[in-house]
Amino acid sequence: MFVASGYPFADVLWTMLVFFAWVIWVSLVVMVLLDNFRRHDHSGLAKAGWTVFIIFVPLFGVLLYMITRSSEADAVLT
Repeated sequence: MFVASGYPFADVLWTMLVFFAWVIWVSLVVMVLLDNFRRHDHSGLAKAGWTVFIIFVPLFGVLLYMITRSSEADAVLT
């Protein structure tokens, strides 16, 4: 008998989708946290606040950080 005969192909695809979405999400959180700590226009309190917000409310924290990040910050980083 085949070992994977009880695990249909659709379940394999769903598992792969969930796994890669999780990997993308973790990498996005890491990139946002790195960007937060590299910014020179934030004070220490602002960096701590964003970090706590991203850790405790990750979905809204990351999306809000990416939306509210000013365009001047792009010019500073380049």
